[in-house]
Amino acid sequence: MQRRTLLAAPLALAAAPVLSPGARAADKVTLTWWHAMTAALAEQVGKIADGFNASQSGIVVQPVYKGSYADLLTAVIAASRAGQAPHVAQVFEVGTGTMLAAGKAVKQVWDLSKETGVAIDPKAYIPAVRGYYSLADGRMAAMPFNSSTAVMWINKDAFQKAGLDPDKPPKTWQEVRAAAGAIKAKNAAPVPMTTSWPTWVQVEQYSALHNLAFASKENGFEGLDAVLEFNSKAHVKHIQRLLDMAKEGTFKYSGRDGTPDPLIISGDAAISFGSSSMRGDLVKSAKHAWAEAYLPYDPEIIPTPKNSIIGGASLWTMTAPGRTPAEYKAVAEFLHYIGKPEVDAAWAQNTGYVQVTFAGYDLSKKQGFFDKNIGADIPVEQLARGTVTPNTRGLRLGRLPEIRNIIQEELEKALQGGQNGQQAMDVAVARGNKVLKEFARSVKT
Repeated sequence: MQRRTLLAAPLALAAAPVLSPGARAADKVTLTWWHAMTAALAEQVGKIADGFNASQSGIVVQPVYKGSYADLLTAVIAASRAGQAPHVAQVFEVGTGTMLAAGKAVKQVWDLSKETGVAIDPKAYIPAVRGYYSLADGRMAAMPFNSSTAVMWINKDAFQKAGLDPDKPPKTWQEVRAAAGAIKAKNAAPVPMTTSWPTWVQVEQYSALHNLAFASKENGFEGLDAVLEFNSKAHVKHIQRLLDMAKEGTFKYSGRDGTPDPLIISGDAAISFGSSSMRGDLVKSAKHAWAEAYLPYDPEIIPTPKNSIIGGASLWTMTAPGRTPAEYKAVAEFLHYIGKPEVDAAWAQNTGYVQVTFAGYDLSKKQGFFDKNIGADIPVEQLARGTVTPNTRGLRLGRLPEIRNIIQEELEKALQGGQNGQQAMDVAVARGNKVLKEFARSVKT
């Protein structure tokens, strides 16, 4: 997940019609698929395209790498304004609000399915996944693709050295704090506890697990006039806990985004929080015993934790002047193919992302993937846990990356002793609400 500030302006089509970028050669429809995957992930994208192309004779999908998530979205906006948008664009989850404000520049999945007659069933997808990319009434706007969630990673060697049972990772935040204290006391690891993606994990995911509103209007799903609410007593309690742990030396702040990831991979950290998609790096590079575990919760706030929320990206169907019904039907056929159990299972198994469909998850089970990869089922189980609520289906807020940076800035100031947890969250909410108001104005105008 790459986090940069998005352009707030909604997408818009050029007024003058131009030729559709979809080409026809020998009666084949050629589709362009812009993506942000690199290295091994790009290879898997290519395999999906190759598999689809080989599965039928009338459509050719051409994947095109367009840079980082933020770079790709910027390119999509520019191409759409010029009437040259790709047929399919991979957009990271925090760009969902911007894409939904794009109007006729996109064709939402429910509309695409209805128009083309190609069945794409939202109920096939894990609720916490489809909910992030759906409208308030449940209609799916974008196609779930590469999804991850946050998990807790533990260094089993460090746990054993500290006299802790490495096969029984802490389940609550009280247990996490106690474990970090034992690790520090026994000097079992240089870093007792750290976290990657501090805002995503310690504020957004924490909100979902504890069924707390991150923002009003059902986290923005019910309107652009949402206001931020992550300065509640329950939120502040957790932020203050992290600040107190930092003072006692059991928590080390190690930077923004994925900067802290190497600490758990190298074994320097005993407990770390980060993306479930990091499993591949641990398998490849870690020299110590490690385990994947559920995110902890605070039983004083909720007796049973709710589902976590996703990270990653989805696929959006783009429109362009002159684009034909045949092209849109070809896109629908491609999206239908991506949702097949065997495609979903293979993508997840080969990349470290989670299976986004129930059938893909069941197929992975039948194939013995989870038996051979202990803990790899935890992200899906955590996402599918319980019943999705308005507080656990995700966030629908414009310029969310900018808001995340604001939270990060205020958290860093608090870690440096400049303010307490309540002050940090109050200021972050006030600053973030100004961003939301600016976004709402830009959409309406």
